[in-house]
Amino acid sequence: MGTLVGPVLSALTTSKYRPLFPSPTASLPSSKPHLTTSRKIHHHEINTSRFGNFLHLKPESKPGCLDSDLPWFNPSDRPCFDVIIIGTGPGGLRLAEQVSQYGIKVLKHEEFESTIQCDDGGELKASLIVDASGFSSSFVEYDKPRNYGYQIAHGILAEVDSHPFDLDKMVLMDWRDSHLGNEPYLRVNNSKLATFLYAMPFDSNLIFLEETSLVSRPVLSYSEIKRRMEARLRHLGIRVRRVIEDEKCLIPMGGPLPRIPQNVMAIGGISGVVHPSTGYMVARTMALAPLVAEAIAECLGSTRMIRGRPLYHKVWNGLWPIERRLSREFCCFGMETLLKLDLVGTRNFFEAFFDLDPYYWHGFLSSRLSLHELASFSLSLFGHASNSSRLDIMSKCPVPLVRMLGNLALQVI
Repeated sequence: MGTLVGPVLSALTTSKYRPLFPSPTASLPSSKPHLTTSRKIHHHEINTSRFGNFLHLKPESKPGCLDSDLPWFNPSDRPCFDVIIIGTGPGGLRLAEQVSQYGIKVLKHEEFESTIQCDDGGELKASLIVDASGFSSSFVEYDKPRNYGYQIAHGILAEVDSHPFDLDKMVLMDWRDSHLGNEPYLRVNNSKLATFLYAMPFDSNLIFLEETSLVSRPVLSYSEIKRRMEARLRHLGIRVRRVIEDEKCLIPMGGPLPRIPQNVMAIGGISGVVHPSTGYMVARTMALAPLVAEAIAECLGSTRMIRGRPLYHKVWNGLWPIERRLSREFCCFGMETLLKLDLVGTRNFFEAFFDLDPYYWHGFLSSRLSLHELASFSLSLFGHASNSSRLDIMSKCPVPLVRMLGNLALQVI
């Protein structure tokens, strides 16, 4: 097994780094955790919210720093590596763990190499740099404008007096707008760009609630999301006693893939793996990391030690083989379709969507459908849709459809 050292992006301004995992002789993280998250709960007196108005309440739980008793690593002890991974989110950690199992040094100086220069003047060199630092990264290059759609949401884990939800069920999407009857401004906006409620009850007094704009371009304002959520909870008779945690969510969706190949590899949000129609990413990134690690190992773990452009081509195509690119184009069309639908059209669309065989809608949400299955899924969805929904989609989506077909043709060529 290889040595695994992957710096947090912000740590590149220092001369010392924490190793992400122990040496190869130590046990794997699954048998003995080596990384723990320190989360301190700060308790203080908070007044119970007025009926439905929770926005003035502050979350009692604050994000904690990553805490570990592992020793600091000095890069001068081993200045050259096979792979440097920037970022220690789920994707970066998963890929680092997978690559190290092939005996590859993660975080030698050969003919082809990449270099990261730190603010203190030090340099870290490797055959491959992988960017897992998130959407704000400037390392990964694109050939086309990033015309993202955006998912935005506000969520709270809250202690409430009571709530109307079944304790044995979760609410994935509640598109009702009856809570906006006395809010004409919000109701008009919602009829054009709808939001839904997600609800996950833990018991009769503890529940996670989230108001979400599935996708919009430009992004719906965060204040609008919170006002709609406030109106919804008031309508449902939910009085929030305490906000234990809150969630502020903004997810870029769709848009073009990075230029393939290029000398910086990517994984996670910046790599294009966010589901363009749902915003889901973490589980898919965790599932794809072993495939990328295998591609890296075929180059850097072989006796030939493939470097440079052949390496970049291999690892990028490990993440984005042609069928996966074509499937993504289909999902981007799904996003563009959702962008065109108003509240009524969105309700009709999801009524047909969830009326499908669970194999199809489960598979679509989890990115598990093959290209052939996606074609069957689309035909089945169109067949389950009402006549008004079919007409709505056909009248509003010819341009996205033509764009998708053109992109599919370019990918195949």
